[in-house]
Amino acid sequence: MPVKLPVAIPASPLYRVLGLLTVIILVMLVVPAQARAADGSAPVILVVGDSLSSAYGIPVAKGWVAGLQGRLEQEGYPHRVVNASISGDTTGGGLARLEAALERHQPAWVLLELGGNDGLRGIMPRVTRGNLEAMVAQVRAAGARPVLLGIRIPPNYGPVYTRRFAAVFSDVAEGHGVPLLPFLLEGVAGDPLLMQDDGIHPRAAGQGRILDNVWEVLRPLLEGE
Repeated sequence: MPVKLPVAIPASPLYRVLGLLTVIILVMLVVPAQARAADGSAPVILVVGDSLSSAYGIPVAKGWVAGLQGRLEQEGYPHRVVNASISGDTTGGGLARLEAALERHQPAWVLLELGGNDGLRGIMPRVTRGNLEAMVAQVRAAGARPVLLGIRIPPNYGPVYTRRFAAVFSDVAEGHGVPLLPFLLEGVAGDPLLMQDDGIHPRAAGQGRILDNVWEVLRPLLEGE
Protein backbone atom coordinates (compact mmCIF):
# COMPACT_ATOMS: atom_id res chain seq x y z
CA MET A 1 0.00 0.00 0.00
CA PRO A 2 1.61 3.30 -1.03
CA VAL A 3 2.52 5.69 1.76
CA LYS A 4 1.17 9.19 1.41
CA LEU A 5 3.73 11.80 2.25
CA PRO A 6 2.51 14.91 4.06
CA VAL A 7 2.14 17.96 1.90
CA ALA A 8 4.30 20.89 2.99
CA ILE A 9 2.25 23.96 3.73
CA PRO A 10 4.05 27.18 2.90
CA ALA A 11 4.77 29.19 6.02
CA SER A 12 3.08 32.53 6.31
CA PRO A 13 5.23 35.67 6.48
CA LEU A 14 4.41 35.98 10.17
CA TYR A 15 5.71 32.48 10.89
CA ARG A 16 8.88 33.25 8.96
CA VAL A 17 9.49 36.37 11.03
CA LEU A 18 8.86 34.51 14.30
CA GLY A 19 11.18 31.73 13.24
CA LEU A 20 13.91 34.20 12.35
CA LEU A 21 13.55 35.96 15.70
CA THR A 22 13.84 32.62 17.48
CA VAL A 23 17.07 31.82 15.66
CA ILE A 24 18.52 35.23 16.49
CA ILE A 25 17.68 34.86 20.18
CA LEU A 26 19.22 31.40 20.33
CA VAL A 27 22.40 32.62 18.67
CA MET A 28 22.66 35.48 21.17
CA LEU A 29 22.32 33.03 24.03
CA VAL A 30 24.96 30.59 22.87
CA VAL A 31 27.61 32.93 21.47
CA PRO A 32 30.76 32.19 23.50
CA ALA A 33 32.61 34.86 25.43
CA GLN A 34 35.53 34.89 23.01
CA ALA A 35 33.26 35.82 20.11
CA ARG A 36 31.75 38.70 22.07
CA ALA A 37 35.23 39.87 22.98
CA ALA A 38 36.28 39.92 19.33
CA ASP A 39 34.01 42.84 18.52
CA GLY A 40 36.15 45.18 20.62
CA SER A 41 33.49 45.96 23.21
CA ALA A 42 34.93 43.74 25.93
CA PRO A 43 37.14 45.26 28.64
CA VAL A 44 40.81 44.75 27.84
CA ILE A 45 43.48 43.27 30.08
CA LEU A 46 46.81 44.50 28.72
CA VAL A 47 49.93 42.51 29.59
CA VAL A 48 53.13 44.56 29.33
CA GLY A 49 56.03 42.25 29.97
CA ASP A 50 59.17 40.58 28.74
CA SER A 51 60.11 37.03 27.70
CA LEU A 52 58.36 35.52 30.72
CA SER A 53 55.07 36.70 29.24
CA SER A 54 55.88 36.44 25.53
CA ALA A 55 56.21 32.63 25.70
CA TYR A 56 59.93 32.57 24.96
CA GLY A 57 61.09 29.19 23.67
CA ILE A 58 57.62 27.66 23.56
CA PRO A 59 54.56 27.99 21.30
CA VAL A 60 52.69 31.23 22.03
CA ALA A 61 49.44 29.29 22.45
CA LYS A 62 51.00 27.42 25.39
CA GLY A 63 52.09 30.53 27.27
CA TRP A 64 50.39 31.70 30.44
CA VAL A 65 49.01 34.82 28.75
CA ALA A 66 47.15 32.73 26.18
CA GLY A 67 46.04 30.54 29.04
CA LEU A 68 44.66 33.59 30.83
CA GLN A 69 42.28 34.25 27.95
CA GLY A 70 41.05 30.68 28.18
CA ARG A 71 40.65 30.92 31.97
CA LEU A 72 38.60 34.10 31.64
CA GLU A 73 36.29 32.48 29.12
CA GLN A 74 35.97 29.35 31.21
CA GLU A 75 35.03 31.39 34.28
CA GLY A 76 32.54 33.53 32.36
CA TYR A 77 34.46 36.82 32.31
CA PRO A 78 34.05 38.95 29.16
CA HIS A 79 37.57 40.41 29.17
CA ARG A 80 39.88 40.32 26.17
CA VAL A 81 43.60 39.79 26.79
CA VAL A 82 46.13 41.75 24.74
CA ASN A 83 49.75 40.66 25.03
CA ALA A 84 52.18 43.54 24.54
CA SER A 85 55.20 41.67 25.87
CA ILE A 86 58.61 41.79 24.20
CA SER A 87 61.46 39.41 24.95
CA GLY A 88 64.46 41.20 26.45
CA ASP A 89 62.50 44.29 27.42
CA THR A 90 63.35 46.32 30.52
CA THR A 91 61.29 48.70 32.64
CA GLY A 92 62.87 51.54 30.65
CA GLY A 93 61.73 49.99 27.37
CA GLY A 94 58.29 49.30 28.78
CA LEU A 95 57.93 52.89 29.94
CA ALA A 96 58.92 54.18 26.50
CA ARG A 97 56.21 52.19 24.72
CA LEU A 98 53.48 52.16 27.35
CA GLU A 99 51.74 55.39 26.35
CA ALA A 100 51.16 54.19 22.78
CA ALA A 101 49.88 50.82 24.01
CA LEU A 102 47.44 52.48 26.40
CA GLU A 103 46.14 54.77 23.68
CA ARG A 104 45.74 51.93 21.21
CA HIS A 105 44.09 49.33 23.42
CA GLN A 106 42.38 51.49 26.09
CA PRO A 107 42.61 48.73 28.70
CA ALA A 108 40.67 48.34 31.92
CA TRP A 109 43.58 46.52 33.57
CA VAL A 110 47.33 46.52 32.91
CA LEU A 111 49.52 43.70 34.18
CA LEU A 112 53.07 45.05 34.50
CA GLU A 113 55.53 42.15 34.25
CA LEU A 114 58.84 43.92 33.83
CA GLY A 115 62.06 44.21 35.80
CA GLY A 116 63.67 40.81 35.37
CA ASN A 117 65.99 42.04 32.64
CA ASP A 118 66.83 45.11 34.72
CA GLY A 119 68.09 42.76 37.41
CA LEU A 120 70.01 40.53 35.01
CA ARG A 121 71.73 43.60 33.56
CA GLY A 122 72.60 45.01 36.97
CA ILE A 123 70.52 48.16 36.57
CA MET A 124 70.29 50.12 39.80
CA PRO A 125 67.12 49.21 41.75
CA ARG A 126 66.22 52.88 42.17
CA VAL A 127 66.07 53.21 38.37
CA THR A 128 63.82 50.17 38.07
CA ARG A 129 61.61 51.48 40.86
CA GLY A 130 61.34 54.90 39.21
CA ASN A 131 60.34 53.35 35.89
CA LEU A 132 57.69 51.17 37.51
CA GLU A 133 56.30 54.14 39.43
CA ALA A 134 56.11 56.15 36.21
CA MET A 135 54.28 53.29 34.48
CA VAL A 136 51.80 53.00 37.35
CA ALA A 137 51.11 56.72 37.04
CA GLN A 138 50.62 56.46 33.26
CA VAL A 139 48.25 53.52 33.61
CA ARG A 140 46.10 55.38 36.11
CA ALA A 141 46.15 58.58 34.08
CA ALA A 142 44.73 56.55 31.18
CA GLY A 143 41.83 55.40 33.37
CA ALA A 144 43.13 51.84 33.78
CA ARG A 145 44.15 49.89 36.87
CA PRO A 146 47.68 48.51 37.29
CA VAL A 147 48.76 45.17 38.73
CA LEU A 148 52.41 44.40 39.47
CA LEU A 149 53.81 40.95 38.70
CA GLY A 150 57.02 40.71 40.66
CA ILE A 151 60.12 38.74 39.77
CA ARG A 152 63.32 37.69 41.55
CA ILE A 153 66.84 37.23 40.27
CA PRO A 154 69.34 34.42 40.96
CA PRO A 155 71.37 34.74 44.17
CA ASN A 156 74.67 34.88 42.31
CA TYR A 157 74.18 38.65 41.89
CA GLY A 158 75.09 39.03 45.55
CA PRO A 159 72.88 39.27 48.63
CA VAL A 160 72.78 43.07 48.80
CA TYR A 161 71.75 43.66 45.20
CA THR A 162 69.35 40.69 45.23
CA ARG A 163 67.64 41.99 48.36
CA ARG A 164 67.36 45.55 47.05
CA PHE A 165 66.02 44.35 43.73
CA ALA A 166 63.37 42.16 45.39
CA ALA A 167 62.26 45.11 47.51
CA VAL A 168 61.51 47.24 44.44
CA PHE A 169 58.19 45.56 43.72
CA SER A 170 56.90 45.60 47.28
CA ASP A 171 57.99 49.23 47.69
CA VAL A 172 56.09 50.31 44.58
CA ALA A 173 53.05 48.25 45.51
CA GLU A 174 52.87 49.53 49.08
CA GLY A 175 53.79 53.09 48.23
CA HIS A 176 51.20 53.44 45.48
CA GLY A 177 48.49 51.00 46.53
CA VAL A 178 49.03 48.64 43.61
CA PRO A 179 47.96 44.96 43.75
CA LEU A 180 51.07 42.76 43.74
CA LEU A 181 51.98 39.20 42.85
CA PRO A 182 55.28 38.97 44.77
CA PHE A 183 56.89 36.32 42.54
CA LEU A 184 55.54 35.36 39.12
CA LEU A 185 57.51 32.11 39.00
CA GLU A 186 56.57 30.86 42.46
CA GLY A 187 56.54 27.05 42.37
CA VAL A 188 58.26 27.02 38.96
CA ALA A 189 61.71 28.61 39.34
CA GLY A 190 64.40 26.13 40.26
CA ASP A 191 62.49 23.09 39.05
CA PRO A 192 64.33 21.58 36.05
CA LEU A 193 61.15 19.87 34.92
CA LEU A 194 59.40 23.23 34.66
CA MET A 195 62.29 25.46 33.60
CA GLN A 196 64.18 25.53 30.31
CA ASP A 197 67.85 24.66 30.25
CA ASP A 198 68.86 28.31 30.64
CA GLY A 199 67.35 28.30 34.12
CA ILE A 200 65.56 31.58 33.40
CA HIS A 201 62.59 30.79 31.17
CA PRO A 202 59.81 28.35 32.09
CA ARG A 203 58.86 25.41 29.92
CA ALA A 204 55.34 24.88 28.63
CA ALA A 205 54.83 22.52 31.58
CA GLY A 206 55.30 25.42 33.99
CA GLN A 207 52.87 27.84 32.38
CA GLY A 208 49.83 26.45 34.17
CA ARG A 209 51.36 27.14 37.58
CA ILE A 210 52.30 30.67 36.49
CA LEU A 211 48.72 31.23 35.35
CA ASP A 212 47.45 30.01 38.70
CA ASN A 213 49.76 32.49 40.43
CA VAL A 214 48.44 35.37 38.35
CA TRP A 215 44.84 34.23 38.68
CA GLU A 216 45.08 34.17 42.46
CA VAL A 217 45.72 37.92 42.42
CA LEU A 218 43.64 38.91 39.40
CA ARG A 219 40.39 37.07 40.06
CA PRO A 220 39.45 38.95 43.26
CA LEU A 221 40.10 42.22 41.43
CA LEU A 222 37.79 41.27 38.56
CA GLU A 223 35.12 40.16 41.00
CA GLY A 224 35.25 43.58 42.61
CA GLU A 225 34.74 45.52 39.36
